Amino acid sequence: MVWGMKHRTTTLPISARALLGLTGATAALLMAGCASNGTATDGTRAPPARQLQVCHAEPVQIYLGHNTVASTLETIRQKSGSYLLRVLREGQPATMDYNQERLNVITNDAGKITALRCG
Repeated sequence: MVWGMKHRTTTLPISARALLGLTGATAALLMAGCASNGTATDGTRAPPARQLQVCHAEPVQIYLGHNTVASTLETIRQKSGSYLLRVLREGQPATMDYNQERLNVITNDAGKITALRCG
């Protein structure tokens, strides 16, 4: 570089249309990389999606007053049709999100079931 001369850079004007096209093409390539064809990495087919298992609390109300032993809880979960079961103590804070596949088993301090509710 010669003393006294300023270094000039050449800027190429790019139109907004070209910039949008380039951005769209980049996004499409990124999304294509995330796509799945249903094949696992080892070449086998991915398992099918699990069927929805909706909770029905009415058939298991006969278990009010029972102890919360593992075998009873599993029987209650199966008979209610629920996929998930959550055991809570009376007055225990819990998330308020509703999950149609979850049965909430409410117990007292003695471990007896006091309520069975879906959610």
